[in-house]
Amino acid sequence: MPSVLRQFVLDGDAGSEPDKVLRLPGSAFAASDVTRSITLRRLWLDTFDWRLYRSGLTLEQVSSRGAAEIVLTGRDGTVIAAEPLGRRQPGERGENGQVREIERGASPTRGEGSRETGQPQGGRGENGPPQGLRVAWPALLDALPQGPLRDHLGPVVGVRALLPVARAVSTVREKRVLNADDKTIARLTVDRMSVSYPAAGHVAPRLTVTALRGYQVQALRLADLLAAAPGVADGSQSALEAAVAAAGRRPGDYSSKIDVKLAPRMPAAAALAAVLTALFDTLEANVSGTVRDLDTEFLHDLRIAVRRTRSALKLAGDVLPGDLTRRFRQEFKWLGDLTTPTRDLDVYLLGYSGMSDGLIAATADELRPFHAHLQRTRAATQRALVRGLRSARFSRLAREWRQALGAAAAAGPRPTVARLAAARIARAHRRVIRDGTAIGATSPPESLHELRKRCKELRYLLEFFASLYDPAIHQQAVRDLKGLQDCLGEYQDGQVQQHEIRMFAAQMMTERDVPATALLAMGELASKIARRERRARREFAGRFADFASVASQHRFRALTSGAGR
Repeated sequence: MPSVLRQFVLDGDAGSEPDKVLRLPGSAFAASDVTRSITLRRLWLDTFDWRLYRSGLTLEQVSSRGAAEIVLTGRDGTVIAAEPLGRRQPGERGENGQVREIERGASPTRGEGSRETGQPQGGRGENGPPQGLRVAWPALLDALPQGPLRDHLGPVVGVRALLPVARAVSTVREKRVLNADDKTIARLTVDRMSVSYPAAGHVAPRLTVTALRGYQVQALRLADLLAAAPGVADGSQSALEAAVAAAGRRPGDYSSKIDVKLAPRMPAAAALAAVLTALFDTLEANVSGTVRDLDTEFLHDLRIAVRRTRSALKLAGDVLPGDLTRRFRQEFKWLGDLTTPTRDLDVYLLGYSGMSDGLIAATADELRPFHAHLQRTRAATQRALVRGLRSARFSRLAREWRQALGAAAAAGPRPTVARLAAARIARAHRRVIRDGTAIGATSPPESLHELRKRCKELRYLLEFFASLYDPAIHQQAVRDLKGLQDCLGEYQDGQVQQHEIRMFAAQMMTERDVPATALLAMGELASKIARRERRARREFAGRFADFASVASQHRFRALTSGAGR
């Protein structure tokens, strides 16, 4: 089996005649006169948050001479899985068609755009699309047939859609490299690539040395000779990285996490404005995908950015100048309320398989009317969400909010962000300890719900000011808090979902004829959720005791006292 040894980047004269380095003095190698040439249309796919790239994987759809395949490779270029996609039919759009582009930070548009496509369309079988399907990107994993490729992608991609992250055309020329005995010891491949998406750009010619079996040692000497040749540089950057860089971007340039580096003596208003600006960048980056409904994580990330923004304004907004906090708290509440119905239904639909699989007295078929009701209701809430995100109110909010944050960044120097962070985190931590200590076995559910809100506020403060803290102490403090949050979240979700299932049942009875078996199945579902809720309630005392332990409280004191040092 051939194996890729080294990759190089060519420039200058080497780029125009790459095999001339083999004619340097001392070279025992020569390139054959026969050259194979092929043109490849290349489309790289990943999730919006670069899950494949961050996991060391590359997914590429490669097309040539009417045939295509999707290939998953590891960080070292090793092929992990591949899926052939057959041949295009005459007259159909090829792989160089328009991409249904999702521009990060772009405002939503009314046009849906067209999709990047792979292969001829065909009917869907029981286990997913048949061989030869024209895959339209962006698409969820069920657009791919069942098989090794989908099996490898599933744990990494999850519920996210795969979408184009780069597109290029490569002209690849290959020559055999001969030793002194006229034996072929390696292949020399030159790839000249022109990028067309996400922006037009050219990549320096890339040279690859592939060793043939039995000639690894000689191929290594060849690679060393090339590395020392003029105009030849190391090519450790992958083809995907090179293509994205040529378009003016870098892989992994989106994350929903708050990544703002704060200096301890930075004015608190300027620091908070920087955090709020980063949150709004994340919010806007997810608007287009939410409007197009590509996958549920676009709305999830958008909603989290809204919730963090509302918490920041509540917990630290008094350091911002003028009436900025009062002006915008109501607008972000409107935006939060706008996103809630669709996200709540997404949670049900994403967990539906687990719910139906866990039924004992009822069957999955009997629960199916409930699933249909969820889908119909979600379609209606999604339409309302899209109208809101395309509204003049949202456009005005985006414009005025950025203007206000720009003015806030120039506010006065006092207090410093280190002082603000220490004071607000310490206060939020004291409230969690106080409210949690007051909860006993007979406390009403509302007391646990309020404690959950206090925990969430503390968590957001830890995220806003994370760059001020010692990473080890900060991470452990977050872990201490997360255990308590998970328990409280399970308890509240159980309470809310039981109420909502009753509400859904009432809606279904008024809208159309509903089989009694469906209502009975929903009753069993509610009972299952009630058991989960009671289990979380029993676990609360232990989870809170862990969070309120001497060791945990010491970590929080060390965290706040060490901010800025």
